[in-house]
Amino acid sequence: MLKMKFLLNNHQLYFRIVLICFFITFYSCGNRNNTFGKGDYISGTVVSIIDGDTYDLLLKGNRKIRVRMEGIDAPEKGMPFYKVSKNYLAQLCFNKKVSLDITGIDGHDRFLGFTYLEDGSELSHEMIKAGLAWHFKKYNSDTILSNLEIEAKNLKKGLWVNENPMAPWTNRSLHRQGISTKDSFKIVQ
Repeated sequence: MLKMKFLLNNHQLYFRIVLICFFITFYSCGNRNNTFGKGDYISGTVVSIIDGDTYDLLLKGNRKIRVRMEGIDAPEKGMPFYKVSKNYLAQLCFNKKVSLDITGIDGHDRFLGFTYLEDGSELSHEMIKAGLAWHFKKYNSDTILSNLEIEAKNLKKGLWVNENPMAPWTNRSLHRQGISTKDSFKIVQ
């Protein structure tokens, strides 16, 4: 009887191990970014600027990942300061070695994180400081970013030259509702 119970426990253990291996394999095949996660610190070279808050990072082994900068939201294409924001980010980091402190992965399979240049400056902070992005308070409660945004507003830097610029999340929301924002902006940059 004891031998039978031991065999049953071994079968249950074997089944559990097989099930766990199946789920690990299934999950890793569906997730391209499975080798890094929250809390990891990686480095590479910025090889492409998508917009004022997103870039592509080339890692060792010729692997390229897309990074969405933590805590900020920059103007979307067609919005005032879109080109200025994108160009400023390029000026800061294009073709430069950076380190990324990963804070998560978003719904578009992009890495989220704070990006540091070799001199120690952080890109999200630099974009907010220049007035070329909003602090994305819905997803980030960093008081430093918040204070930098207030300072940029008070100094009327970048997009804050306009009294009440439309935030990118408002622009995206209107587009999802089928409302065009094309005539909402007078783009002079």
